[in-house]
Amino acid sequence: MGLKAGIVGLPNVGKSTLFNALTSAKALAANYPFATKEPNLGVITVPDARLDRLAELVNPQKVLPTTVEIVDIAGLIKGASKGEGLGNQFLANIREVDAIVHVVRCFEDDNVIHVDGSVDPVRDKEIIDIELILKDMETVEKRLDKLRRSAKSGNKDDVRNLDTAERLLKHLESEQPARSFTLREDEQPFYEDLFLLTGKPILYVCNVDEGSVSTGNAFSEAFKQAVAPENAEVILISAQIEAEIAQLESKEERLEYIEAMGLDEPGVNKVIRACYNLLNLITYFTAGEKEVRAWTIHRGDKAPAAAGVIHSDFEKGFIRAEVIKYADFVQYGSEAAVKEVGKMSVEGKEYVVSDGDVMHFRFNV
Repeated sequence: MGLKAGIVGLPNVGKSTLFNALTSAKALAANYPFATKEPNLGVITVPDARLDRLAELVNPQKVLPTTVEIVDIAGLIKGASKGEGLGNQFLANIREVDAIVHVVRCFEDDNVIHVDGSVDPVRDKEIIDIELILKDMETVEKRLDKLRRSAKSGNKDDVRNLDTAERLLKHLESEQPARSFTLREDEQPFYEDLFLLTGKPILYVCNVDEGSVSTGNAFSEAFKQAVAPENAEVILISAQIEAEIAQLESKEERLEYIEAMGLDEPGVNKVIRACYNLLNLITYFTAGEKEVRAWTIHRGDKAPAAAGVIHSDFEKGFIRAEVIKYADFVQYGSEAAVKEVGKMSVEGKEYVVSDGDVMHFRFNV
């Protein structure tokens, strides 16, 4: 799909440690600002129990999960919008991703330097928000200069876009991110063309101490209250626990450690699934003797587009899709059994794929 989520935050909040746990890519995680200078790109597997269940039923030669790309971006400091620290590079890297995973530090440790001298996740979030908003204001102001000149001709599109840009600038000036700006449907194309940093969907990750990973702490509670109006998802993890889990060799060792820490699953699984949802992605499956495989598509994609993810020829020559609902496949145990009870449907070009569909495509090139 080519979609990417970017991990952002102040220096030394645990971004690279989280990235390593997500990808096992071993990015530099060090106790000093700007340990990450160039963005690290990793491919992460999306955990899905449905894929495992289908594999148990089909017993294929291969099992292939779906993936999402994630980027570990250099830490930002106050003044980044004016180029302070690695500000210009940081902001350019954020512009390249489709969604933001904002990591905030919610633990105290005298051995880990905080760039601002104390732990305050609400303040840390506001520093990054302001820098991104300032950059977006700069973007909108540049567009406004052009629109004020072109709207004088009376062109309806320019006049409408001028009004949108002026309202948007006021919204940003009130220190509100673009993602909370109310848009009319006819304003959407202009808004999307601005590629605003604060317009990207966001997930918050509170990096807490080991003892607070299940219940949270005063830092994470204060942070949750601060971001409540945004209706954004907030996930608690201990990056240190996740790093230790990632270093264990066997599945059995990892399960034992997770259980010992009082967890149901690794925190990174929650982060990965949340990224997937944040990017508005869903999964469909193909299931045969050679392989059981998960495929990523956008929510709302129709059957030909879903087929095109496998191969462009499948979309060009699409004839029909044979669809089995995941629940039916599991209930009856095989494709043949599902067909026997008449639970497999044959769908055409207008079929909107549902999350979890098990599909087989007929095409002619």
